[in-house]
Amino acid sequence: QVQLVESGGGLVQQGGSLRLSCAASGRTISTSTMGWFRQAPGKERDFVAAISRSGSLTYYADSVKGRFTISRRTAKNTVYLQMNSLKPEDTAVYYCATSTTDGSRRYADFNSWGQGTQVTVSS
Repeated sequence: QVQLVESGGGLVQQGGSLRLSCAASGRTISTSTMGWFRQAPGKERDFVAAISRSGSLTYYADSVKGRFTISRRTAKNTVYLQMNSLKPEDTAVYYCATSTTDGSRRYADFNSWGQGTQVTVSS
């Protein structure tokens, strides 16, 4: 069973940047598609970004394309989400997750989740 621990969230002003980290243990990240999702109060958990098992393909929600970048460092078994040009609507709890379905962006395909990290963007 894989364990995921997110970090790097916080309070930032509009236009600022944050980098989230997701440290995995119990399974090598290169055996799974790794994804980031987010959930704002009262809303569903939405897909943000994913990186394929090989690391060669990345996927983004339209709302973050061009502003967020997902990457990984297999030597550290860690996945990152670099978030630039942050907007108040990016405010949410961000979750890291793994999927055995390569390239998936569907919530239902992700079966291991971290505890989440809060990102708050002030206007």
